Amino acid sequence: MHQPTLTCIALLTISLGFSISIHAQRLPMATPESVGMSSERLERLDTALSQLVADGRMAGAVSLVARDDKVVHLSAVGERYKEANDAMEVNDIFFIQSMTKAVVSSALMMLFEEGRFQLDDPISRYLPEFADKTVVRQTVNGVAREPAARQITFRHVLSHTAGVDPDRDLLSPGEEALLARRETVGETILSRADLPLGFSPGDDWDYGSSTDYVAYLVEVISGQSLDQFLKERIFEPLGMNETWYNVPVEYNNRIAALYRPAQSGDALDLVEEPGSRGPTRYFAGVNGLFSTAGDYFKFAQMILNGGEYNGARLLSPTTVNLMASNHVGDLPVRACVSSDGYGFGLGFVMVTDVGLSRDGSLTPGSFGWCGAWNTLYWIDPTEKTVMILMMQLTGGGADIRRLFPTLVMQAITESYHSGAGAIRAYAPVPR
Repeated sequence: MHQPTLTCIALLTISLGFSISIHAQRLPMATPESVGMSSERLERLDTALSQLVADGRMAGAVSLVARDDKVVHLSAVGERYKEANDAMEVNDIFFIQSMTKAVVSSALMMLFEEGRFQLDDPISRYLPEFADKTVVRQTVNGVAREPAARQITFRHVLSHTAGVDPDRDLLSPGEEALLARRETVGETILSRADLPLGFSPGDDWDYGSSTDYVAYLVEVISGQSLDQFLKERIFEPLGMNETWYNVPVEYNNRIAALYRPAQSGDALDLVEEPGSRGPTRYFAGVNGLFSTAGDYFKFAQMILNGGEYNGARLLSPTTVNLMASNHVGDLPVRACVSSDGYGFGLGFVMVTDVGLSRDGSLTPGSFGWCGAWNTLYWIDPTEKTVMILMMQLTGGGADIRRLFPTLVMQAITESYHSGAGAIRAYAPVPR
């Protein structure tokens, strides 16, 4: 039996004979071998993560791997809160930052399925303040402003091609003041209605605040606050009982602390203690949710299943296919991922060319996203695999995010792409 090594403090991997926690029993569990994966090879994942903890690269992490609708690996390494010597546990709670985006984008696509809008409808249909926009740009003669070539559409805000984040250096002091965050996401969006765009919608890809526009559109169209919509329409149907914008105070002892690399070397500095964030009315689309690996698995598995999980259907398979398709053509995607070989859909990044991407272990068409504090998920439809990594580290970790899918995918022994014991090279996904 595998024994925890180095600073591996809490480990649950059902294939290795460890007892299953109450939290894990709420998830569909199976052995790796029953779904064409290797227990022995999955041990490499725990070994690598434990080594990163021992090296002072991160305080701790929770990892989850699922295939064929079954969780085959769920483990915790290191510490949730080093200063209190609190060991990381598999049901600990993480600020998932930009992994919020996929959830909020799915919420808007649920309203799309109700016929409330078409993707190429202008958002001014519901937000008339955004009907006539200008674009600000730097020219050889100075700062120029001109009418936008087209209106902002739902497709643009879902795919980060809306241009809603102009260069601050090109704004007047009064305009720059409009960028300040207000008490709610709606107040913030409306206060920015008079700002120029950074480019005409559809002309470029720019990772920024556009999913906050998605969040506010959900509120305006549904007539509900975003947190209530997500609770009633997504979290409760999926059984995501530990995902919130405002974590109940009784759960504070399960929140992971945030760290950053220390200047002194292989060590970490505490940035944010567990439970230090107060209640908020700012229900954003770009970030804001707290969740567990097990809860986020339910959302990701719903997406992989074509919009259904455990008897609850949230979306149609055709809508999920639409969301996981590339909507930005050859525009470069440079957030979360840092190379060519990716496209962007309606809430997800996807691998379009494994030869160019830095996540070359994933099959073409795999999609997912990361959070600024190094939470991460990938969904591989070809290999029917969900993988989730939860950690809380700012100011580094890109190499860890690239390592994680490699360690998951090398544990597959029976490939749905090529069959057991066979190989077949990947063809680039048409773009």
